[in-house]
Amino acid sequence: MKRPFIFISILSLSVLSSLGKEKKYLSKDILIEKMQEGGLVLYFRHASTEKDYADQVKANVNDGSTQRVLSEKGWHEAVDIGHAIKYHKIPISNVLSSEYFRAWQTAWLAFGKYEKKEVFNFLPHEEYSKEQMTVMKKRVTPFLATKHNLDGNLVIVAHDDPFEAATGIYPEPMGVCFVVEPLGDEKFRILGQISPKEW
Repeated sequence: MKRPFIFISILSLSVLSSLGKEKKYLSKDILIEKMQEGGLVLYFRHASTEKDYADQVKANVNDGSTQRVLSEKGWHEAVDIGHAIKYHKIPISNVLSSEYFRAWQTAWLAFGKYEKKEVFNFLPHEEYSKEQMTVMKKRVTPFLATKHNLDGNLVIVAHDDPFEAATGIYPEPMGVCFVVEPLGDEKFRILGQISPKEW
């Protein structure tokens, strides 16, 4: 498992303000109320996999046999997340995912739909330089920061490193959801997080 890699120097002020983490995060009940209102971005790290290793170096996104795939636990997590979203009547608009099987399968199991986006893929390296983290940050930040006029919430199902590049926060555990409020002008606020077991 890779160690968290945080580049404080590349974070926006809006993210820095949220790095107090749990102390400044909203409670689950308030997060659910916010999500019920819509207009947010829900960034999910894919559900649990059979192993945890850096497969992006040699993985072919079109060949599941070259990738880490969802475990049985991960399949159940994704389905349970979908049930929880429906139970809480949280409106979902678009669902975007990386091209990796574990991401789009999590999206499919939870939400019944997805659109693959290459921008949410890893760069093909096991350890990232500052420059490579900046590339992933530039790819992901517009999706977190841009205010959308969608009827509901935008869902992204992707990976740990792209999210960390954009926010400075390593998303744990697998299946965790970060609730993000877009502020525009490449800024956003992280309102809180919900693990798969907390729904």
